[in-house]
Amino acid sequence: MSTGMIRRSILLVFLFNAILVVAATKPAKMKDRPNILIIVSDDQGWGDVGFNGGTDIPTPHLDGLAAQGVSFEAGYASHPYCSPSRAGLLSGRYQQHFGHECNIPYKTAGSEDGLPLDELLLSELLQKKGYQTCAVGKWHLGDDQKFWPPNRGFDDWYGFYGGGFNYWGDLGNKKEIQGVLRDGIPVGQDSLTYLTDDFSREAVRYIDNYAQSEDPFFMYLAYNAPHAPIQATEEYIDQVAHIEDGERAAYAAMVVGMDQGIGRVIQKLKDTGEYENTLIIFYSDNGAHIHGASSAPFRGHKGMLFEGGIRVPFLISWPKGLQGGKRFAQPISALDVFPTVLAAADIRTPKSKSLDGVDLLPYLGGQEKEAPHDALFWRYSGGAGYALRQGDYKLVMSAYKNETLLFDLSTDPYEQKDLSTRQPDKVKELMALYETWDQQNVAPKWDDPHAANVSKEEAQRQRILDRASAGEKR
Repeated sequence: MSTGMIRRSILLVFLFNAILVVAATKPAKMKDRPNILIIVSDDQGWGDVGFNGGTDIPTPHLDGLAAQGVSFEAGYASHPYCSPSRAGLLSGRYQQHFGHECNIPYKTAGSEDGLPLDELLLSELLQKKGYQTCAVGKWHLGDDQKFWPPNRGFDDWYGFYGGGFNYWGDLGNKKEIQGVLRDGIPVGQDSLTYLTDDFSREAVRYIDNYAQSEDPFFMYLAYNAPHAPIQATEEYIDQVAHIEDGERAAYAAMVVGMDQGIGRVIQKLKDTGEYENTLIIFYSDNGAHIHGASSAPFRGHKGMLFEGGIRVPFLISWPKGLQGGKRFAQPISALDVFPTVLAAADIRTPKSKSLDGVDLLPYLGGQEKEAPHDALFWRYSGGAGYALRQGDYKLVMSAYKNETLLFDLSTDPYEQKDLSTRQPDKVKELMALYETWDQQNVAPKWDDPHAANVSKEEAQRQRILDRASAGEKR
């Protein structure tokens, strides 16, 4: 054999070995990293799922996920209403740190009103680390195109960018671009049926298309159900015939439709062999609205900082990575989703990214015994209302009542006994803690009508009570 042939043989052997090394070190799609599925419901009350003890609305698929995973006794949204809550979820930071603590203006949104572009989102980081990324459903993080999902780390997008939408796809006076879009292009209204079903079908279709990809996927499935308008199909209404209150029944039908859609998504994961290694997180973006929903047994509703406005249905399921059948009692936050997903995907948090949540996996696995958080904080409308929870104590500055209230949730979980006058030192201590946290915040970048509506709602409550007591003999 000539010297040249020997050299070529050595080179071929070297190249072959190099290829083997590269192949061996390339992460396997399913074996190394889980798929990530975050499911968000909209304005769903804590008591509106079976796994929290609800009895009138059938939610067998969510209950099944909870049984196979971990459900949270005290799972909190980071804000009491929609857009800021989603900003906190996807950024992993208190939204007050970057000025996104109000809903996107309904009719007057400016070109700069949206989740700031310099905030690194979970979707952007996962996309950079090789995940196929998909957003389905409601966005509500900025109306201008630069804020839309394709520009925030999502390869695929099917949904609408606003905050609310007719479930039959009726645009009314809206422009076509304000309806359902696929990657920013309007879809034909004749292709829409019932929006909850449409989003569920799209999620199933996506899993079918990408399940066999070499890379794992991240799907953000953000239903607008059961947010108003209260609209449901007869099929789902028939399944809540046992609920006599019409408003409650109509709302319940919307929850049923979402639950059954989630069931179809879970079944597709099982059919494609993806279920065991898919990390699934479900939570509601805030507490129950006032159109048939229920945050029972807790006080208050969406927009309030009492438990009913921020304590929500919340669960995590990951058959391959978490032992199921558990109920976790310590307070956790939607801000924990970002670091928990990164830990599951074996992705380091960039040095430039400061997260406010914690990786829940060591707590859920039993390696960590302490509570995940020393304190959790909430603020809206630039401080018109705020709250914090530290241990079992909770301080609420209620813009509804124009009062600062103190509760001990260990003995008063339903916030019925204000302790502020009996424990002024505790109030002072918690106020100081809140003020230290608040120093990290900035003024809201835009406004919304929430603070003004708060006083209207309280005034309406008082008018009703005054009417009720008008005939009393004094």
